Amino acid sequence: MKIATWNVNSLKVRQQHVIDWLELSHTDVLCLQELKLPDEKFPHEELAQKGYRSWCAGQKTYNGVGILVRDGLKVDEASIVRNIPGFEDPQQRVIAATVEGVRVISAYFPNGQAPGSDKFAYKLRWLDALEAWLADEMRTHAELALLGDYNIAPEDRDVHDPKAWEGQNLVSPEERAAFARLAGMGLVDSFRQFEQPEKMYTWWDYRMLAFRRNAGLRIDHILLSPSLSARCTSCEVDKTPRKWDQPSDHAPVIAQLG
Repeated sequence: MKIATWNVNSLKVRQQHVIDWLELSHTDVLCLQELKLPDEKFPHEELAQKGYRSWCAGQKTYNGVGILVRDGLKVDEASIVRNIPGFEDPQQRVIAATVEGVRVISAYFPNGQAPGSDKFAYKLRWLDALEAWLADEMRTHAELALLGDYNIAPEDRDVHDPKAWEGQNLVSPEERAAFARLAGMGLVDSFRQFEQPEKMYTWWDYRMLAFRRNAGLRIDHILLSPSLSARCTSCEVDKTPRKWDQPSDHAPVIAQLG
């Protein structure tokens, strides 16, 4: 089963990009972030015509997450959860479903804006709530995948210029500690399971020719529970859609499960 994550930065703008990429990549399960549209505007019918069932937690203008599943794969409809249970939050950032026995979670982590800001404090609260919920999920689901835009570059090698980013949002000690706690729970960074080319990133600012200069960060991740990571045979970043007209500023990340 091929699973992937992609922050599309507006599904309305990039609906055709998603459809084209699904046809190119033959992905079985795609987790989307930053839909930027309400539930009633989600293109369920258009995706169904291309052979994908879909579920979403949408929000007008901001946030929003979704899961797309290829026809023929078994989805436990009763398993679908929107948002972190017990964490009151108007922002739509999490949707989970069990697909072929695998607990698939699509998450759009808060950006945080800047250390010391109210938005950063919210990010840290959100991360704590996520961690607590994941502990319960992992007790229930031996095979779990947490896919999404984490808005965290876990190590200096995930940043094009670590010195320039030092002390900033996305790379702060608090955020990296939260990422490390996820690893401490047993979740495995599937990208780092394999030898990778240097300077591989998933996000590039639209400004200052960042993509052309490869001035990026690796902030989109697929973390896998131990038993699921044992099934993972590859993980890669597909920069192809980042080269298309009016692209998202993120590239998809794909993991192959045997």
